[in-house]
Amino acid sequence: MVFARRSAVYMLLVALLALFLGPFGWLAITALKGASELRVLPIHWWPHHPSLDNFAGALTTFDYLGYARNSVTIATIYAVLVTLASAWAGFGFARLSAPGKRAIFGVLMSTMMLPSIITLIPTYLMFSKLHLINTYMPWVLWGLAGAPYLIFLFRQFFSNMPKELEEAAIVDGCGTFRIFLRIFLPQSWPVIATSLILSFSWTWGDYIGPSLFLDDAHTTLAVKLATGYVNSHGEPMSNLVASGAVMYVVPVLVLFLIMQRGFVSGIATSGLK
Repeated sequence: MVFARRSAVYMLLVALLALFLGPFGWLAITALKGASELRVLPIHWWPHHPSLDNFAGALTTFDYLGYARNSVTIATIYAVLVTLASAWAGFGFARLSAPGKRAIFGVLMSTMMLPSIITLIPTYLMFSKLHLINTYMPWVLWGLAGAPYLIFLFRQFFSNMPKELEEAAIVDGCGTFRIFLRIFLPQSWPVIATSLILSFSWTWGDYIGPSLFLDDAHTTLAVKLATGYVNSHGEPMSNLVASGAVMYVVPVLVLFLIMQRGFVSGIATSGLK
């Protein structure tokens, strides 16, 4: 009975794995096909003559590495700043006392229900008046403002830490900022890993923000992938798009593989009370 139940669980997990990896697998197969093979009917489920030439073409059709550098810069700036700002805000909500703290935290959590696209046009007008269009300052300011979901994760994690640690630091003469920096922040590595992965992937995969706030020279790889692979007739070159997309997901996968243990631990423990 136990063996049958375990086998059923494994079969379900394998089926879910195939379901989630199926689109990426088809993308990788498409990246190995020639342009003519994509138009063949019936569909070739596996390329007859697999080739890596599409990857070379994806890198040279436009300045792929240059736009990738723009994406890494923006995503890294935002991920680091929003993690630090959210950790500091979460620490305040978890460990400090102030009138109306619960009400402010409730308002902050309610903003998670507001779609971000609603605020894009007012934000664009504001940044335009401040002459911050075609710069990376919007991502700096967004990072310094923190993110409600990440603040919630840090707040839940810091709320569970023993009060004795804080009291011992106060006896030793530590102030609030030093307590946060020397005691709470080093202990919150699981949530830091979660925050870095989520915030980096949010920015790395964002299309609307860079297309609205940045020109072609400063835009990100996500925008250029959607517009850069066209032939002389203006038609998309699907094999090059697939190759560029396969390489596009690699940085996020590498980041997740490096921090996966902390990511899983952060998701599992941040909501516990």
